[in-house]
Amino acid sequence: MARVKRGVTKHARHKKIIRLAKGYVGRSKNAYRPALERVEKALQYAYRDRRNKKRAFRALWIQRINAAVREEGLTYSRFIAAVKAAGIEMDRKVMAAIAYDDPAGFKALIAQVRDARPAA
Repeated sequence: MARVKRGVTKHARHKKIIRLAKGYVGRSKNAYRPALERVEKALQYAYRDRRNKKRAFRALWIQRINAAVREEGLTYSRFIAAVKAAGIEMDRKVMAAIAYDDPAGFKALIAQVRDARPAA
């Protein structure tokens, strides 16, 4: 039986890591060992931040809604309670987009919500 030499496989594996490390600084972009460490860490960050991105965007939407609502003399929590009482099924992403891009439209939404606001 013929002897198997692993040079081709090893080179391909190393090349794959080096390709992923493109753009890194120093030896991390062209030496296998530091590149492997950096790439593994980058993949960990990518996995973590795919989840954190959802939190960050929700927080941004809430801040934008809160800022727009406070100009009208409401608070965010009272506004959201009133939106639910009014039966408006609009998510925070859409409300934040309206508040950011169309302030007049958002004022109309607030006017619609004020009528259905629960007594508090």
